[in-house]
Amino acid sequence: MNELHAGDQLDNYRIDELAARSGMASIFRATDLDSGRQVAIKVPHPEMESDPLFYDRFKREEDIGQKMDHPGVMKVLKAASSEDRSQVYMVMEWVPGRLLRNILSEEGKLPPERAAHLTEEILQALDYIHRHGVIHRDLKPENIMVAAGDADHHGETIKLIDFGLAGQEGARRLTFAKLTQVMGTPSYISPEQVKGKRGDARSDLYSVGVMLYEMLTGKTPFDGPNPFAIMNDRLLNDPVPPRELDPSISPQLQEIIYRAMERDPRNRYPSAREFAHDLAHPERVGVEDRAELTNWKKRREPWQKKALLYGGLALIPIVIFALLIWVAER
Repeated sequence: MNELHAGDQLDNYRIDELAARSGMASIFRATDLDSGRQVAIKVPHPEMESDPLFYDRFKREEDIGQKMDHPGVMKVLKAASSEDRSQVYMVMEWVPGRLLRNILSEEGKLPPERAAHLTEEILQALDYIHRHGVIHRDLKPENIMVAAGDADHHGETIKLIDFGLAGQEGARRLTFAKLTQVMGTPSYISPEQVKGKRGDARSDLYSVGVMLYEMLTGKTPFDGPNPFAIMNDRLLNDPVPPRELDPSISPQLQEIIYRAMERDPRNRYPSAREFAHDLAHPERVGVEDRAELTNWKKRREPWQKKALLYGGLALIPIVIFALLIWVAER
């Protein structure tokens, strides 16, 4: 398959420009030649198109996107049947705006009012998809499109995109282990997903809590030299309290983040609606005296790393003793 370029025609669509590219697909702005409407066309890279797992993910995203109908969810449009298409692609509504990832990369962190507003927008869209039996399972700034508001950012809206890893009632389960290679950054995955569980609506809320933390502080709550270290850190340690990084964050907003990011999903917000309610009415949020506010300084390591450390320490006197014997014999 040849790479598409501006001016090329793909079935009934004229390619206008390359809008975005990832490791798995390219997204083009195009024109529907029948209606004149601008659309986005997602075309997988050739090597991904031949991957059965990726193809299943691609078709799942198309199927879910066609069923959803909410202003906060990217709409996948009906196109020619798969058999009639010249290649594999997906047609979506064209949404002018920027990815939340790009905004954070440019601005570092956002004012609390703007961060809370964008989070409420995300939660409204999540409330819709959750009530329709869909769990996103891959929420991160790369999958949030932000449509511009006025000069002061009033009226900003969001679109949830990329439902390739979403869970749907009645759909065949794709386990975390099978998706490890295509899930991208692990910074937003819930603890239960790290443990290999499927996750539910509360897993999405955990990811939203991580994004709110990042929007407010400019940092993700967990870090490490590799994906496994980042995921393990989330299971063992508490993040730096947001107010330690920026004292202008209110205690109530910090408490909301902690409630969303509870390690045990049973202790999190039970729904996107309740999470959004607290953001809209922070004055009603009671602030708990949490152990996490002090425990974050105590860093725990995986037992394997400790075992190697202690094993190495135990070998030191043995090595020294062996060297002494060797020197004595010489």
